[in-house]
Amino acid sequence: MRKAEIIRNTKETQIKVELDLDGGAVEVSTGIGFFDHMLTAFGVHGGFGLKIEVTGDLEVDTHHTVEDTGIALGMAFKEALGDMSGIMRYGSFSIPMDEALANVVLDISNRPFLCFRASFEQELCGDYETCVTEEFFRAFAMNSCITLHISVPYGSNAHHEIEAIFKACAHALKVAVTPNTDGSVLSTKGVL
Repeated sequence: MRKAEIIRNTKETQIKVELDLDGGAVEVSTGIGFFDHMLTAFGVHGGFGLKIEVTGDLEVDTHHTVEDTGIALGMAFKEALGDMSGIMRYGSFSIPMDEALANVVLDISNRPFLCFRASFEQELCGDYETCVTEEFFRAFAMNSCITLHISVPYGSNAHHEIEAIFKACAHALKVAVTPNTDGSVLSTKGVL
């Protein structure tokens, strides 16, 4: 059934994520406008059904809300993928957005790892602190057990750079979760 629902409550955040890898409505509310925009783009460009509701300690800053959402979304992907059989496993995609280019290469491997090669000239996009982008993707990769490589070789507008990352990641995941021809685990070991 390639679906998952995660509820994660801490003293800092209360999060509910519903994910359907095969499509559906996209509804996002985190209290951070720019982050909502990024997660909506992620759902739409990935072709995922995605509902995310977050209440976080935004009076502190955006870090806990963004990182914890990455944790919950990663958990949802791991649950929806089950034993990771029957999928193409690998995905890569590049997205240009005006002056910026983002590249994402990933392996749904059951070996979590993040390589993040991007820096942002602007500290804020709206109320969103650009430095938490790496924290989101680290939390997502660790909790989904995906090997994830992200690079932005050039760009000057943080909005464009970050949006290109989210869209490229969505498209790469869309490729990787595509059913393979025989339903097997794509590994010489026979298991991930």
